[in-house]
Amino acid sequence: MTAALREAVVAAARQLDARGLNRGSSGNVSVRDGGAMLVTPSGIPPAALAPEMVARMALDDDGGGWEGPLRPSTEWRFHRDLYRARPEFGAVVHSHAPWSTVLAVARRPIPAVHYMIAAFGGPEIRCADYARFGTAALSAAVVRAMEGRAGCLMANHGMLTAAPALARALWLAEELEALARQYVQALAIGGPVLLTAAEIAEAALAFADYGPRLGTENGGGGGRG
Repeated sequence: MTAALREAVVAAARQLDARGLNRGSSGNVSVRDGGAMLVTPSGIPPAALAPEMVARMALDDDGGGWEGPLRPSTEWRFHRDLYRARPEFGAVVHSHAPWSTVLAVARRPIPAVHYMIAAFGGPEIRCADYARFGTAALSAAVVRAMEGRAGCLMANHGMLTAAPALARALWLAEELEALARQYVQALAIGGPVLLTAAEIAEAALAFADYGPRLGTENGGGGGRG
């Protein structure tokens, strides 16, 4: 199973690049592997990434030890801490997607501009407080911003999504970037008309079976519509 998960992590990292959600060696991907996680290594662009390079880290290890030939992503802390705090999460995706990063550098959360925001668990996608990359302070800020949510922005940094399965975390990353683009462009023409809490709650009821299946690691399907 671990071998298949390593391949899935590599494929996901390459998809982020192919879909314009990331570039170079920025961003990172992880999946839960029993009592451990598999996470992309530091400083390796997706095109050069191989499954055996993916680091394995025990979730109960506070020291940051890893198995593998390469050092894990410098952001391993918020991956580990999200798995600790949210047992339903099986995958975490972090990227520097362009439109999401525009809002992140403005430290501006995304309000209920479109019903797709309900897929993230509430009427707003929060922006986590700023802290330097790779720090425990950043991890704590991300965990707070993700309370009750499946995605957040990261101040002056980028965006993050998490889900029970990797396919859904990737889908959410695309949806978050779409929401960011819609919000920025709506602001340019006078600002969006926001959906009400009742309208978002109604949409949320439909999301139990919307998008890639929660229990599949590489399943597709779903989308905007």
